[in-house]
Amino acid sequence: MLEESPELETDQSKESVSQSLGTLTNKIMSSTGMKAPPPPQTMGQGPFVHVDEEGGPLEVVEPNTYAYPEWDFRANDYKPRWCIVRDKPMVEGDLRFWYQTLRENVDLVDKLKRQFEMVMPETFRKIRPLPDGEDLDLDAVISAMIDKRVGGSPSEKVYWRRNKIQRDVAVLLLLDMSASTAEAIDESRRDEWDAPSDPVEYMLWLRTRRLEASKRSYKRIIDLEKESIVLLIQALETLGDQYGIYGFSGYGRENVEFYIIKSLQEVLSEGVRKRIDKINPLHATRMGPAIRHATSQLLQVEAKTKFLFLISDGRPQDRGYSREGVEKEYAIQDTHMALVESRRYGITPFCLTVDRAGHDYLKAMCGDMGYEVLAEISSLPQRLPELYKNLTA
Repeated sequence: MLEESPELETDQSKESVSQSLGTLTNKIMSSTGMKAPPPPQTMGQGPFVHVDEEGGPLEVVEPNTYAYPEWDFRANDYKPRWCIVRDKPMVEGDLRFWYQTLRENVDLVDKLKRQFEMVMPETFRKIRPLPDGEDLDLDAVISAMIDKRVGGSPSEKVYWRRNKIQRDVAVLLLLDMSASTAEAIDESRRDEWDAPSDPVEYMLWLRTRRLEASKRSYKRIIDLEKESIVLLIQALETLGDQYGIYGFSGYGRENVEFYIIKSLQEVLSEGVRKRIDKINPLHATRMGPAIRHATSQLLQVEAKTKFLFLISDGRPQDRGYSREGVEKEYAIQDTHMALVESRRYGITPFCLTVDRAGHDYLKAMCGDMGYEVLAEISSLPQRLPELYKNLTA
């Protein structure tokens, strides 16, 4: 039933829904008194496994999966091995989105290119004043002579030399691919975000939302995220910075999905351009483990300066992670701790949200770390490259 829905356009969406069919089928058959069939034998990742949030540590039993702790502010301690993050290569789509974005923003592309060329460091820069160097620094010599004539102690630093300057920056862009990014950027077309917490009800709710989205004639938040990434990539290629693009979603602590759109070690290719087309709204937003996994990716590359750039449309949300009351605070505090952990490793985190209510929770989530709330969602494609330029200059 769910697999035949016309709205499930991406391979990862089909996989996510098919993984939840077992839970849905079992509940329906149980309610009618029928005996549920045994689970099928599967290869690879396998179906969603519902794990009680009150359970214990999780074990990694499959390749490309990783266990991470989660911060419990109530206990002032970590829950060990509480979340499973799964690396998932993004499937390839069409090149039309890439080239259409460039055509529709040709003036902005040229403007950003000129701006980022100005950020590029000079090959050589004069360093002064120095006790030894290539040549005398005339200003320093004059100052030393004046000091000597007035009876002072002249400085011996009267030389300059050329020093080669190289930009050494690595940045990881982490995109929120939650279901709420399917919302229209036109607020008059938006519905209230009211996802049910029950797993079966959630899947049925999500199916309805996607069915409505398949008939859309409007631009979504996720579309603006994708356009912003295309424009930023053009700028990053001008600078020569090392960069990776990843997305995250999932449902439940046992299934945090981490999509690889462009790894930090990968060069820009036709395949990367095609993958951007397939960035689509999926499930929930368990930010803490996604940030921890992103941090681990940055730690694997060599760079003098490292940035983690989180782009989201709202607060962290997931089953058992962010319901009203204490759990909502739990999600904020865990995300804050994940950002603090990243900074302890010498990484500079920055959060950008298109949620106008973001001021309500970003101050607690980011603390003294950088963040920005966009006043106008439509400005994201222009603002993201500008922010990056200012942060890394």
